Amino acid sequence: MAELMTISRQGTGEYSEKKSKFIGRAVHVTSEEEAAALISEIKSKHWDARHNVYAYVIGGNGEIQRSTDDGEPSGTAGRPILEIIRGEGLTDVAVVVTRYFGGVLLGTGGLVRAYGKAAKAALENAERVRPVKMKTIAVTADYEFGGKIQNFLIKSDIAIDHINYQNDVTIFFSLPSAEARDIGEFLSRQFQRDVPFRILPEERIQYVPVEEGTSF
Repeated sequence: MAELMTISRQGTGEYSEKKSKFIGRAVHVTSEEEAAALISEIKSKHWDARHNVYAYVIGGNGEIQRSTDDGEPSGTAGRPILEIIRGEGLTDVAVVVTRYFGGVLLGTGGLVRAYGKAAKAALENAERVRPVKMKTIAVTADYEFGGKIQNFLIKSDIAIDHINYQNDVTIFFSLPSAEARDIGEFLSRQFQRDVPFRILPEERIQYVPVEEGTSF
């Protein structure tokens, strides 16, 4: 995978062929336990469906990959869904496609097409995001200069996490870890003076839309 991507919100999509209805649901998962819980939930909800086919890819390198045909001919259902997930360059994603049989056999090619289209429709309705390692930066200044820093961060579309008001003001905001190390030089260049700051040791993961990202 060229760029690690996943999805944030749940995506759903439908496809119909020869009276059979295929309902796709794509969900962000981070473990096989979460995937199993999702599959169980959908099977319970659609207990009257002929098939509940699923596939999922999990892990930083997509190392966990599972799929099942759930009674459909081998290779016609779960595998096409798995290929759609992989083809989209996604990980930490589970897709379940529920089929309500319409009474007409679709044949091998028809099944591959139908399950693939339902999976793709579900993924298209789920926002693509990428996990970014983030660091929190704390800048301490007097109230006047602190106000200037706040305004600058807002204008730069850098979200302020929170602010502590005491004798001085301390502003907490987050940046990608790769950019945090240059924050001192960046702020000094902007304000033409030394800006006291510290980078908190904790690192966290934040999901951001693939077309967006904070950069200075």
